[in-house]
Amino acid sequence: MGQTIAEKIISKHVGRNVQVGELVIAKVDVAAVQDGTGPLMVNEFKKLGKDKLANPERSILFIDHAAPSPRKELSNTHTVLREFAKEYGAVLSEVGEGVCHQRLVETYVNPGEILVGADSHTCTSGALGAFATGMGSTDIAVAMALGKTWLKVPATFKVEVEGDFQKGVYAKDLILHLIGTIGADGATYKALEFSGSTIRNMSMSDRFTIANMAVEAGAKAGLFETDEKTLAYLKEKGREDKFVEIKADKDAVYERIIKINASELKPTISCPHTVDNTKAVDELKNIKVNQVFIGTCTNGRIEDLRVAAEILKGKKVNPDVRLLVAPASRTVFMQALKEGLIETFVESGASIVTSGCGPCVGVHAGILGDGEVCLATQNRNFQGRMGNTKGFIYLSSPAVAAYSAIKGYIADVREVL
Repeated sequence: MGQTIAEKIISKHVGRNVQVGELVIAKVDVAAVQDGTGPLMVNEFKKLGKDKLANPERSILFIDHAAPSPRKELSNTHTVLREFAKEYGAVLSEVGEGVCHQRLVETYVNPGEILVGADSHTCTSGALGAFATGMGSTDIAVAMALGKTWLKVPATFKVEVEGDFQKGVYAKDLILHLIGTIGADGATYKALEFSGSTIRNMSMSDRFTIANMAVEAGAKAGLFETDEKTLAYLKEKGREDKFVEIKADKDAVYERIIKINASELKPTISCPHTVDNTKAVDELKNIKVNQVFIGTCTNGRIEDLRVAAEILKGKKVNPDVRLLVAPASRTVFMQALKEGLIETFVESGASIVTSGCGPCVGVHAGILGDGEVCLATQNRNFQGRMGNTKGFIYLSSPAVAAYSAIKGYIADVREVL
């Protein structure tokens, strides 16, 4: 019997063929935490009594959620991570280096590997053909100490996407549509494996967007087979030698197959207060926005900034709207500077936020006022997500976000494309 991508990767890390539902101990290649989850990991690691990390050069601590720190309490947690990194030889990604999930795919994770991270959107790296999944801080402490973790082998849903997107429709619209279709718990502890002509034609940036949001359907991982685009991305990042072919067997067994016709999709919006509360943009009328946020680990890559800048070039942000832009990493920020995108954003009236999580996590740099509405390119719109339980968050693609910042309300970008 053939294997899915998830089964193949886990089997390699266990040393034998595994079966769906089986509990296994698997080797871990990369383990990561961020400044929200890292201090607890440090405490739990020290309780284990270990004097060293199993794989220090691939144990990574990111300071990205409150970067720069807005409060002394958070500054003190950053100190905990810095001191741990020095003491045990772990890798530290400092303030301004970028969001952990973007940094992981840029620098640290390779096809066929297992990544565990104390952050739910760790699944982003699945676009590289890695089994990447979020876990609790205690689990990551054990993974860093022992170089292995426990997993239940997940069943897989195969998502087959065929056809070409209409003008104004993007990968973000596809993943929002899928989540709206199957529900926020529709793929709980399943692996989502994406395939079809639409997926094969996608850039790596688009694949990262889709893998990033697999967890918003409850999935354990979002997986893509590797191909020439994966190889080109790794070559660009100086890791061409890390490429391996990862693909499911033709006779792999799937729990469910979901088929989507990409040509039928419209720009899609997630409405408050759940990601699966989706509507086509033309179903929403006169929803005024106070803030627009373009960035995050979902849509803060250079390709996303190019799309937004093209729409904003020569235009002004609506006077009643605050537009915030956060490149997902320092690398993306530098590229955006070289291409003149940052200048376009600033001339339009946008504010540039440090590369990091910023407003998305609701700690600083864009907290909503009571009753305010934000249209964001992030991955979650839970009540209170952006720092105020009385705020309202809608999710969209960078194109819809940029156009809505100009119009002052949630608007259909197809009007200008």
